[in-house]
Amino acid sequence: MHKELAPVQELDLSPYSVFTETEWASLRADTPMTLSVQEIEDLQSLNDFVSLEQVKNIYLPLSRLLAYYVEASQSLQFATKRFLGMQLTRTPFIIGIAGSVSVGKSTTARLLQALLSRWPASPKVDLITTDGFLYPNSILEAEG
Repeated sequence: MHKELAPVQELDLSPYSVFTETEWASLRADTPMTLSVQEIEDLQSLNDFVSLEQVKNIYLPLSRLLAYYVEASQSLQFATKRFLGMQLTRTPFIIGIAGSVSVGKSTTARLLQALLSRWPASPKVDLITTDGFLYPNSILEAEG
């Protein structure tokens, strides 16, 4: 007897998951807030307001997920290097943040840096911006 398969839904094929803010906030679980309101204000860019609730609901669960990814990635790298008889050195875990001008990339990066650096594994978290690599407007205008 051949069992009939259920039709594949388009979302079943996507590598992405979609959450409401409430669903995403619930993924925080019992993760404690490690930033004060003053620290959050200090990390914001000019005219880029982020509330304590947004940090609790969005950034804290995201930092929790990223911390799991970092730990799992490092564990896999160590196991691979051990298996291959290679020297056990850490490989950086790189997170890229992209988007249009003035959408909050810098604030997001600074918030994630602060939250990630406070996880129990105490990872070293560095922030490298592309601002220092951009040409001044005069050169951009001259180049068209």
